Amino acid sequence: MKLFCTKILSMVGFVLVAPLLAPSAAMAQSVTHYSTTEKETWKTERVRMAAKPTAKVVVNATAEDRGTPFQAWGTTFNELDFDAFNLLSRDDQDRLMSDLFSPDGDLKFTHGRVSMNANDYARSWYSCSEVSGDFELRYFNIDRDRRNIIPLARAAQKYYPALQLFMSPWSPPTWMKINQDYCVLSNSTNTQDPKQDYLLYMDKSASVDPDEMKLLGDRDGVFPRRMASQDYFIQDPRYLQCYADMFCRFIDLYKAEGLPITKVMYQNEAYSYTPYPGCPWTAEGAQRFNNDYLAPTLRKHHPEVELWFGTINTNRLDYVERTLDNEELQSNIVGIGTQWECRNNLPQLRKRYPKLRLMMSESECGNGTMDWKAGEHTFFLLSDNLGNGVDEYYNWNFILTDNGRSTWGWTQNALVQVDSRTRAMRYTAEYYAYKHFSHFVKPGAEMVGYAGRELSQTPVLVYRDGESFIVIAGNFTDATASFSVHLDKKYLNMELRPHSFNTYIVK
Repeated sequence: MKLFCTKILSMVGFVLVAPLLAPSAAMAQSVTHYSTTEKETWKTERVRMAAKPTAKVVVNATAEDRGTPFQAWGTTFNELDFDAFNLLSRDDQDRLMSDLFSPDGDLKFTHGRVSMNANDYARSWYSCSEVSGDFELRYFNIDRDRRNIIPLARAAQKYYPALQLFMSPWSPPTWMKINQDYCVLSNSTNTQDPKQDYLLYMDKSASVDPDEMKLLGDRDGVFPRRMASQDYFIQDPRYLQCYADMFCRFIDLYKAEGLPITKVMYQNEAYSYTPYPGCPWTAEGAQRFNNDYLAPTLRKHHPEVELWFGTINTNRLDYVERTLDNEELQSNIVGIGTQWECRNNLPQLRKRYPKLRLMMSESECGNGTMDWKAGEHTFFLLSDNLGNGVDEYYNWNFILTDNGRSTWGWTQNALVQVDSRTRAMRYTAEYYAYKHFSHFVKPGAEMVGYAGRELSQTPVLVYRDGESFIVIAGNFTDATASFSVHLDKKYLNMELRPHSFNTYIVK
């Protein structure tokens, strides 16, 4: 009997103690490693946590750490994307949109971006208001969007019915601009008179470079090389109010199509002086339009729509501060849309404007190679933007044909490449770069650790999602890279294959 009781007590003790040991045991056992190389995509294996590090510890994180909560992933709906999409068979179209937008798909996008009027990946330049002087918006329409943009958004909405949109214009209608054209500068792909180029700096002797926009990646020095000396939007109250009214009318018409626009920005890349649709604004002009016209008009007609400031694509931090160091503007906006060179300003923006959210509003577009090197660059950009406080992230082109050539001669990358002759699609390295992030980082997951500015060839990013950790790491070198990450009381020792994308799910 004594022996029997001892066995029973031993069994009871095991039952009582086991739950206390379970989390630690799970931490030691439940680690799944996903890796992708140019020749092998999405390899899965199980690995173990360890009691000691075997390499340099690059990030320390605990279950109590708090960081920037992630909000949303998205992409952009363009006319040239729609043309590529239409080359696919219906089965391929469904497969693609499921992979991008389904909650059970690969990328789990929930948001889309659209432009009011033409952007640089439209088939040709156009606006929703072509009638000069139509201040009452009698002729304002989204007919072209109904043919080319809305069908693409609806194809996404089929797999994610709660799809939300954010909108920004590239250019106002031509009759609202001082140069009376969609572009900013003349070149061989547009019809603007070169004599008008002096308007940018108000200096006939100043040299301008419409191809400055083709410089890719981190550019040496500052961008742009020189700031515009005046607003290209006519600074007349009638024009400014009419333009604010256009934003609301555009929102109304999209809402009627079952596509809610939930956030807007006043201008795409006010600091890009483009041969395609664009519009430079001065700091004073941007403050005037946002504070005196756009913000109050949105509050009156669409209080549910968030106003953000952007998109900012300059590393001229002094100019950004000149615009944003305005208490009224800060009170009117929810966050800041950043892209391209503004990535270099992210640490300073977080410190200077802690109450404002940060959005990566447009991924860098590359140069049409759609190769592994482009994927590595995108993986780093994802790491660096997210690691520096961005909580909402938008891809630019998600599908293009061949080398992604635009109407103004720029070749760009996409997540999916379509061969225009065979109509076959190929998921590029950039698709898998996104998948290593967006497949796992869900709304609410908090960014708690980043080693990338000092490890640009081997960035490491850590998210905490409840009691789990998501560790995302890249290796862009020719050799195996060894690093350790300290998670609570254990270590994740990583052996990263040369030129690889990696995600570890630690539960």
